[in-house]
Amino acid sequence: MIRGINRQDIFEDNEDKEKFIQTIAIYKEKCSFQVYGYCLMNNHIHLLIKDKNLSITMRKICASYVYWYNLKYRRCGHLYQDRFKNEVVEDDSYLLTVLRYIHQNPLKAGIVKNIADYNWSSYGEYLGKQKIVDIDFVLGMITKDQFIDFNNEENRDKCLEYIENYRFDDIEARKIIKKISKVKNINEIQSFEKVKRDETLKKLKEIDGLSIRQIARITGITRKVIEIA
Repeated sequence: MIRGINRQDIFEDNEDKEKFIQTIAIYKEKCSFQVYGYCLMNNHIHLLIKDKNLSITMRKICASYVYWYNLKYRRCGHLYQDRFKNEVVEDDSYLLTVLRYIHQNPLKAGIVKNIADYNWSSYGEYLGKQKIVDIDFVLGMITKDQFIDFNNEENRDKCLEYIENYRFDDIEARKIIKKISKVKNINEIQSFEKVKRDETLKKLKEIDGLSIRQIARITGITRKVIEIA
């Protein structure tokens, strides 16, 4: 799993997500690793891959994307929060569990009501929209119908859950921002003195589940001001 630095977004639009998938495809051919699953969320990425040189491969993929991203948005510096997080998948049963966990990320985050509706995970590839996933390995263990049923089962799967936090929807986020800022109208934050405003923004950035992009959208304060606060 890869997370954006300070939990900020890694992807601003669909072009960014498509570029990341293309980057995986390029290095998949160069480095000869297998991809069994993925899910691209706005501020983090899940990958299920088999590779003997994982650290080297991830460094190449991440560095290539950051170089492109920084050029596109005319920025510099780090994009990711520390090194990627990983765990070993040691048996077929847990592999299927991890894959379901990855595919249900958008569902549990409240982004979609059906995992098939999310365009940026490997679930669609298992149903026929193949791009980068080696689907034969998993579909050699279970049928496609079994795969669909298993991936749509309600569950309490926890994979790297100790570092994972889902984003609040805007209604919840507004309540939290009002509470932390001690205002009745969120627009009041814009008129805060700089020191008070920056202290408030810093507290908001520390809350798991609130992204810089969401704070900016709700408060009307620019991302740049929020990032440096």
